[in-house]
Amino acid sequence: MDLLSRKMLEDEPSLGVSFPYVTRPDGSWDLMPASVSAGYSGDAWSHGNWFCGFWIGLHLVSHLHGGDEAHLAIATERMRLVAPRSHDPNTHDIGFIFLSSALPLFHLTADPLHCETGLEAARQLRARLVRTDLGGYVSSWGPHDDQRGRRSSAIDTMANLPLLYWAGEQTRDDSFTVAAELHAQSTERTFIREDLSTYHAVEYDLPAGTRNRGYTFQGLGDESFWSRGQGWAILGYAETARATGNRRYLDLAHTLADRFLEALAGRSAAPWDFDDPAGDDATLDTAASAIVANALLQIADLEPDAGIAGKRRDQAIALLEDLCREHLSRDPSERGLLRHGCYSKPHNIGPDAAVLFGDYYFAEALLMVLKPGALRPAAKKLA
Repeated sequence: MDLLSRKMLEDEPSLGVSFPYVTRPDGSWDLMPASVSAGYSGDAWSHGNWFCGFWIGLHLVSHLHGGDEAHLAIATERMRLVAPRSHDPNTHDIGFIFLSSALPLFHLTADPLHCETGLEAARQLRARLVRTDLGGYVSSWGPHDDQRGRRSSAIDTMANLPLLYWAGEQTRDDSFTVAAELHAQSTERTFIREDLSTYHAVEYDLPAGTRNRGYTFQGLGDESFWSRGQGWAILGYAETARATGNRRYLDLAHTLADRFLEALAGRSAAPWDFDDPAGDDATLDTAASAIVANALLQIADLEPDAGIAGKRRDQAIALLEDLCREHLSRDPSERGLLRHGCYSKPHNIGPDAAVLFGDYYFAEALLMVLKPGALRPAAKKLA
C-alpha cells in the first residue's frame, strides 16, 4: 500500500488530463483522456475510457491507508475530468467509472455534487434495461437504438450493477434495484454453463429473452473458461446478495467462486483463460485473481455461518498473499502495482502488463482487510 501511494504521487505530474490504463512493454503507463466514450468503428466495438474512475479510486485508497491529504485533493480535482461521463448513454461501463470515483468520494466527503454525479450515471445505466418476455437485462454496448448492442450483454455488467443498487438506496426508487435484479436473474439463466463457468457475452432473442448464442471478445473461444469473466460474475452476485438480502444470490456467488478456485488449482495467479492449451505456461491475468479475492472478502462479510465466512476470508487472503509475494512490481521502471495482468490477449492490448482495474481491485481488497468499511459502508450479514 505504501508502494502504491508513492508510485501514484510520482506519476501524477506527468499525466496531464489523461488517465493510465495499461502499462507499455517498457513499464510506463499508456494513457487516455477520460472523455473518450465507447462506440463502433465499423463493425468493431471500442470500449473507450472505462477505467478513469479506478485512478481516482486508487488515490482514495491511498488516502485512507496513509492519511495523506494530497491523494484526496488529487482525487477531487480529477473528478472534474471524469464527471461529464455521467451523461454517457453508450455503455454499461459507466458503472465501473463511478463506482470507483463518485461513490467513494461521496462516502468520504458527503459532498452532494458527487452524489448527483453518481445518480446521473445510474440513470444512464438503468436506461439500458431491455424488457423481455422472461424479465429483462441491461444491454452492454452501443446506443439504445442499435440492435447489435441492444440484443447483447456481457458478464462484466454484473460488476456494474452495484451502481444501480446504490442509487436505489439513495433515492428510495426501487426501479433501480428492479433493473439490476432483473439483469442478475437473466444472467443466471443465460450465462452460466452446466460446468458452472460463464460466457463472456450473450446475444438474446427478442422479445423472448432466451439465449441465441454465447460468445467472447477477450477469451480464448466462445465456449472457453475466461477467468476474469468468472471474477466479474462472482463479484456481481455477491453485490446482488448484499443489496437484496436474498440468500440465493449469495449461494450462487459461493458456487461460482468454488468453480474458479477449483480451476485455479493452487497457482499463484489465474491464467487469462483456464482453457488455454499452454497449461501452466499460459499467460497470466493477476487482475482476475485480484477481483476474485475482492469478491471473496465481500462474500465473507455477508455469510452468516462463521466457519464458512472464515474459510472465504482465508481464501481471499491467500490469493492476496500470492499476488504480493509473486507478482508485486517493486521495479521503479514499472509504474503499475501488479505485474502480469492481461487486458485483452486476442487484441494484443496489454497481454502481459499492469492493468489499472487489476491494481484497483487488488488495492481495494487490501484496504478491506486492513480497514473494513473505510471506502464504503460495511456489509451486514445475511439472515
